[in-house]
Amino acid sequence: MKQTIFRGAVLGLLAAPACAHAEAVQPYGRLNLAMEDLRTSGGASTSRLSNYRSVLGVRGGEDLGDGLRLVFQVEGTLSPDTGAGAIAARDTRVGLAGNWGMLFGGNWTTPYNSATSGLDPFYPTTAGYMSIMGNGSAATANNASDTSSFDRRQQNSVHYWSPAWHGLSLRLAHGLNEERPASGAKPSLSSGALIYESGGLVAALAHERHHAYRGPGLEDRASKLAAAYRLGTLRLAGAVEWLRYETAGGTLERVSGFLSLTKQFGPHGLQLAIAKAGDGKGGTTEKVGFIRAGSATGAVHATLGYDLALSKRTSLFVFHTRLRNDAHGVYDFAINGLDGGAGATASGTALGMRHAF
Repeated sequence: MKQTIFRGAVLGLLAAPACAHAEAVQPYGRLNLAMEDLRTSGGASTSRLSNYRSVLGVRGGEDLGDGLRLVFQVEGTLSPDTGAGAIAARDTRVGLAGNWGMLFGGNWTTPYNSATSGLDPFYPTTAGYMSIMGNGSAATANNASDTSSFDRRQQNSVHYWSPAWHGLSLRLAHGLNEERPASGAKPSLSSGALIYESGGLVAALAHERHHAYRGPGLEDRASKLAAAYRLGTLRLAGAVEWLRYETAGGTLERVSGFLSLTKQFGPHGLQLAIAKAGDGKGGTTEKVGFIRAGSATGAVHATLGYDLALSKRTSLFVFHTRLRNDAHGVYDFAINGLDGGAGATASGTALGMRHAF
């Protein structure tokens, strides 16, 4: 029944505007599926078919005159492995755009997230850098449903994107404090990113604040600096991130870093990525996401991959990934985790296909 409703709703979105503004509506999608063979150092293993955030959506706009344009997008989840889906669970918005920039509201990826997610060639898969960078993945969240991840799509959020000026652009977002948890807090989110693009260089400075996520008066903050440089078919990218959480028992802080290298040889692509989490520091015993305070609480996550482009829209890929915790580290794959326990190593190989339409 759920699948029938989902299909009918998408068809309705496609058909209704087409009568008057067919040229303004663009259906699109992505199917991303892989067979995985994974194991942990504790002896657990699994073989499975995993969905890597396949999507189905429509987007478009309307010229309102005097340089003003309406923009919209409705993007849903799609699971080729199970057939499940939700019509607007991913980037969905409506807003206005002009030479002053774009203002919109909806359920949308935060500027902090989108500023660097494109630097990871394995985003968003089991091997994605969200295991360490951002402290987990909140595919769709509000101020109360996920209080640890800074890699998130935020419900009930308002966004402003500036036009580019000499390669510089600014993106801002605010998650309204609609949630009312039992603690009496009024949580909200503020996120921003300054992005510079010139030739083969891309650089970003991003910051995000979570107000009252861990209780009234407490604030969590994240900052990161990232850059990527492309020379022909070679791209080198890196980022450094600082996370700070306030809890009832004190603060918890952590620094992490990420590097990736990609090289294209005609239809053949090679990718290498590595992320490292430092030890958690602070006076709290509370674990927040994957982070805890103490010595030997860090981790390293490395992945090597190969991609074969069969066409501009279709490719086959394979990767091998390994996430090694320090003795007291509790990190896990951010998507399709294995929960191997403290000090565990998780590794595995995936073989998949990706098609965009």
